[in-house]
Amino acid sequence: NFVRSGERFGVSTEATVRFVLDGALVEAPGRTADTTLLDFLRESQGCTGVKEGCAEGDCGACTVVLGELDGTRLRWRSINACIRLLPTVDGREVITAQGLAAKEGPLHPVQQAMVDCHGSQCGFCTPGFVMALFSHYLQMQDGMRTASREELLDALSGNLCRCTGYRPIIEAGEKMGSYTEHAPFRTDDFFSFERVERLRALQRPDGLRLPDYLAPVSLEAFAAAYEAQPDALILAGGTDVGLWVTKQLRRLPAVIAVNDVKVLQAITVSGGSMVIGAAVALEDAFAALLAWYPPLGEMWRRFGSRPIRHSGTLCGNLANGSPIGDSLPALMAVGAHLRLRRGAHTRTVALEDFYLAYQKKDLARGEFVEAVWVPAPDPNSNYAFYKVSKRKDQDISAVCAGFALARDAGRVTAVRLAYGGMAATARRAQHAEQALLGQDWSETTVRAAMAALDHDFAALTDMRASKDYRSAVAANLLYRFWLETRQGAPQAEPTRIDGLQPVTAGDATGARA
Repeated sequence: NFVRSGERFGVSTEATVRFVLDGALVEAPGRTADTTLLDFLRESQGCTGVKEGCAEGDCGACTVVLGELDGTRLRWRSINACIRLLPTVDGREVITAQGLAAKEGPLHPVQQAMVDCHGSQCGFCTPGFVMALFSHYLQMQDGMRTASREELLDALSGNLCRCTGYRPIIEAGEKMGSYTEHAPFRTDDFFSFERVERLRALQRPDGLRLPDYLAPVSLEAFAAAYEAQPDALILAGGTDVGLWVTKQLRRLPAVIAVNDVKVLQAITVSGGSMVIGAAVALEDAFAALLAWYPPLGEMWRRFGSRPIRHSGTLCGNLANGSPIGDSLPALMAVGAHLRLRRGAHTRTVALEDFYLAYQKKDLARGEFVEAVWVPAPDPNSNYAFYKVSKRKDQDISAVCAGFALARDAGRVTAVRLAYGGMAATARRAQHAEQALLGQDWSETTVRAAMAALDHDFAALTDMRASKDYRSAVAANLLYRFWLETRQGAPQAEPTRIDGLQPVTAGDATGARA
């Protein structure tokens, strides 16, 4: 229902998306904001090795590796090309399975490992698996050319195969680091000065401007553009918006992208709090949060596949406000706040107060989520985060919960219980909290709080779970929390994520996301 106009953002229709594809500069003139990277690669560039399986970021057949500047170096990450909109790769580099090895040259070590371990049968999913492994291959530390099975399972969490049973693919991942590196396959080449400078030359001082797409580089420019055009669509990673294009066949309104706003790409830690900007990817946001809240580890790995976490943003998940958004109850439980901005004016709102009704939020026209503020954990509190779904990986929660509890001499002095998937919005269970506050942390008290949950939620029935199941699970998760934190309960080991660089409260300069 939107009329496209070449003057929507005051530019001619000759504006061009530019990026590096498998080592060569590519220009894509005349493309609209809702062109997907997958369609462009297959239809315009002949990259038919990039497959379309699900067109919703679930199967991984379309996986490519995206390189973008991170300060003075390159950062490489796997993404789903099927739901990534083409303009968002402007000024970046895309590598496909077809670009890993020269036509007449040897295979890349990742490809050779797949051959030697018989990791391909029908072959349809193989390019996606190769690129998921290649993305992890680039992250492996020099001198430590092996990957643990757990690391590989996480790296491959977004790829599906109906033939091999995965064992030979995992074996290929375990073997890929054992091949002697040689030109042109030296890992250092993917981080070279020449490669960095090539992308630096493609950067736009004022951002990309297409007839229906705008990507400002400053917060002030972004805020002014959205205030002037509040009916525009704010785009971050596109992991949800991409499905509007591929599944609902919707034509997008004018798009204003947040990805290139430099100040919103940062995580800063000071004064006992962490501020995560609106352009920070889920992978980076969860890594920072996990350093403070180790119980988040399982939810991080089960939130979505690695390519989804590479593209999607934490603030995008919060701003979307889905009742089944897993980050919502977790951050409500720890007392997070949102910083909202309209033009030059900002205000702060508690996360639980942001959601007014289904898909209705406390946002004025032209106002957007600038960042999420997360307080440091209370050393005297217990935290827990639970996700219950039909499948362990790659599935939407039936019930998601985040709990925080403080005690003094056995009595509950502070409590926050938040649930997702139970109602039209994620929200706190206030009746259950009141049943606990000031009481002994005992089984009798907890069972009273479990019963009070019926006053907090009239649970929903849908394809994921019945209302009776959800009610039972919500109560049982609270009981599980008591079992894990009652006096004399064994202490669980904190979840450890290989390669995690912790963010500490003393880091006044903040961490680059």
